[in-house]
Amino acid sequence: MFDGIDLKNLNLGDMINKFQDMAQNAQSENASKIFTSKAGGGMVEISVNGNSEVVDLKIDDSLLEDKDSLQILLISCMNDIIKQSEENKKMMAMNLMGNLGSFGQK
Repeated sequence: MFDGIDLKNLNLGDMINKFQDMAQNAQSENASKIFTSKAGGGMVEISVNGNSEVVDLKIDDSLLEDKDSLQILLISCMNDIIKQSEENKKMMAMNLMGNLGSFGQK
């Protein structure tokens, strides 16, 4: 089970520091990613960065007179962008966990 891992030379402090550095780098890298969702043929468009912060919102002027349609399209767009952001966070976590396998290798 632990083939190839030298537990005698494993420095937990170094391992934690490396993991924190990897997480911080991933978060910085993530902040530059932009995810966009459109609804109603592009009448509503929301963009968020990799940290789930809304960075842009566009609403077609024609929707300003139709509150019900605007609400429906905003909800649809927000739900989609939330899913995209969650999937990105899962992938980021999986990548970090995958990198843990390299700690303690000979």
